[in-house]
Amino acid sequence: MEPELVTTAEIEPVLAELRSREPVFHHPEFGMTRADFERMTDAAFWEIGASGRRYSREYVLDVLEERGHNPGDDEWDVRDFHCAEIAADNYLVTYTLRQEQRITRRASIWRRTEEGWKIVFHQGTVVAEG
Repeated sequence: MEPELVTTAEIEPVLAELRSREPVFHHPEFGMTRADFERMTDAAFWEIGASGRRYSREYVLDVLEERGHNPGDDEWDVRDFHCAEIAADNYLVTYTLRQEQRITRRASIWRRTEEGWKIVFHQGTVVAEG
């Protein structure tokens, strides 16, 4: 039933770069201020949360700015990374994230720009039990 997801050898270096950025917005080494998050998101960025709700870039930036005042101690298990080039300098990264008892499948679209990596889209989908 599951697809066989294989990252091709020529984009393994891209996968390594993007893997270091996921889960997105949770890596202090890339910055944790609103300005940092603005730099790493494309102007057209949006997200579909695990709830199924859609979130604008502005809303996500507001939430990230507020979270910066009260960072949590998240212990996550991240695995099953896969990367595919979907257009020139645009990559789809998928992975599985376990947060305590909740498991989600994650998908991000990243664009390589002259200014560095910018995330264009992100989605989290809860894996149903059974």
